[in-house]
Amino acid sequence: MSKANSTGTRQREEEDEHGSAHGAAGEQLSTAPREERPDTGAGVPAMSVIGWVRWFWRQLTSMRVALILLFLLSLGAIPGSLIPQTSVDDMKVQAFKERHTTLTPIYEALQLFDVYSSVWFSAIYILLFVSLIGCIVPRTGQFVGQLRSRPPGAPKRLTRLPAYTTWRTEAEPEEVRATALRLLRGRRFRGHEVGDAVAAEKGYLREAGNLVFHIALIVMLIAFASGQLFKSEGGKLVVEGDGFSNTLTQYDDFKSGSLYDSDSLAPFSFVLDDFVGTYEKSGPQRGTPRTFEARVTYNEGADGAERKGVIKVNEPLVVDGTKVYLIAHGYAPVVTVRDGKGKVVSKSAVPLLPIDNNITSSGAIKVMDGYKDKNGKKTQLGFKAFFVPTFAGHGKGQMFSQFPALDFPVLALSAYQGSLGVDSGLAQNVYQLDTSKMKEFKDKDGELLKKMLMPGEKLDLPDGAGSITYEGTEEWASFQISQQPGNGWALGGAVAAIAGLAGSLFIQRRRVWVRAVRGADGVTVVEMAGLGRSESAKLPEELGDLSAALVTTAPVAPEKPAASTSTDGPDATNEAGSRPVHPAEAPAEGAEK
Repeated sequence: MSKANSTGTRQREEEDEHGSAHGAAGEQLSTAPREERPDTGAGVPAMSVIGWVRWFWRQLTSMRVALILLFLLSLGAIPGSLIPQTSVDDMKVQAFKERHTTLTPIYEALQLFDVYSSVWFSAIYILLFVSLIGCIVPRTGQFVGQLRSRPPGAPKRLTRLPAYTTWRTEAEPEEVRATALRLLRGRRFRGHEVGDAVAAEKGYLREAGNLVFHIALIVMLIAFASGQLFKSEGGKLVVEGDGFSNTLTQYDDFKSGSLYDSDSLAPFSFVLDDFVGTYEKSGPQRGTPRTFEARVTYNEGADGAERKGVIKVNEPLVVDGTKVYLIAHGYAPVVTVRDGKGKVVSKSAVPLLPIDNNITSSGAIKVMDGYKDKNGKKTQLGFKAFFVPTFAGHGKGQMFSQFPALDFPVLALSAYQGSLGVDSGLAQNVYQLDTSKMKEFKDKDGELLKKMLMPGEKLDLPDGAGSITYEGTEEWASFQISQQPGNGWALGGAVAAIAGLAGSLFIQRRRVWVRAVRGADGVTVVEMAGLGRSESAKLPEELGDLSAALVTTAPVAPEKPAASTSTDGPDATNEAGSRPVHPAEAPAEGAEK
């Protein structure tokens, strides 16, 4: 019984020694902050306010919390992608609210229509920013300190390390250590001689990659924040032959970040010379665009020379850091409106909005000024317009376009007169006709006056009230003009983050020690051991290659017959034999018996 207790005590002592040796050798392989474990004793001591602040700071700056915050940030961006955002398209938000009257109050309370400027998203964002900085700063200092320091000396018992080999040689210990140092440095290890051993280390790029990854995340967060605060984004619909100048008054809609200065708009202008669109005419992809481009003439600066450019989908025109994207296309019927005396009161290309993939379009034609009725009284005219670029023909189903190209254009109009409501001071959709204060023109049957027109045809208003003529069709293109600072930094940060993550995942930091001492019989005993930050099959293989290279200079000494008085039998040799033991063959808990 006493023998069993003695054995158990010795095993525990060996385990404690093993843990101490292993931990002392590997404690500097990571720049992670060390956990402070207070000695609680019988109970948990109460912490002061400062203690709680320190505890909270340690939790916030831990990598675990940083990953949780990063996950929450990604999770919080999901509703920003699925739910219409006010900062992107206010009209879609209004349409969503009209369709979902029950969900709207809930979404508004949760700020889901303004996710990226909401309180909860900003809180996650700021906490992640602080967490990353608080995590990186001390780790960077520790890593720089490790780079400036030398690898620590060899543990007392190398047999306790996970990869180990040993052999005996007749070479001198000094010669073995010098050769080992040259060999390790030749394989890009940082090494030096400490006492009776050589200590070397390799794989610092693992920690460097880890730091680069987190610094890149901070760069991306800063780039994202600057992009949101200083961005500008607007839309403009331009008919062929018309142009755009980059001033606030020229935009159809304009949104910007809270810190954006409108004086920083890049000075440039362009004219839409022609829109070219061709479509697949047959097969399962019939109607799919094959050519979709806007050909423009643009000027950079107030007095810049004219240049030609082509804007395609995902190929914007870049002028002084501002990008002009092509986002949509449609048709603008050219109509001429005359009063009862034949005087032209309006002639313009009226853009209509597509409602399907074949560019069936709808909209409104409004005559606000210049028109007088048969009594000479000023009034306003309005026409609901429905346009198809390719008409199927009378009696062939509903009036929807059969193809996106202008193969058989037809314009359907219905006429109204009265007040358009534009003088009320309230904003009005230019593509919709408010008929609440208007009267219908009647045909001979007393029904609403309406007619389908082909190019060159006209609709005569009753009682000599005038006419409207469909002259032809122009094309229009819609552009998005964006100024987004920080995109280059965000791209650079993303590339650096990927490179740093790859380095931290695939590079293994490890240490190797080579001890060479003269034994009692005068023969040099060589021990080699390796320790990695994490378990890896490559470490024993690498140590095996190093030992094989070192054996060429310090060859294995021939075996000597054991003394007949040995208590371990005639085959006893040194603790690891007279040949190098491959690390894979070394015992996990040491070679001694």
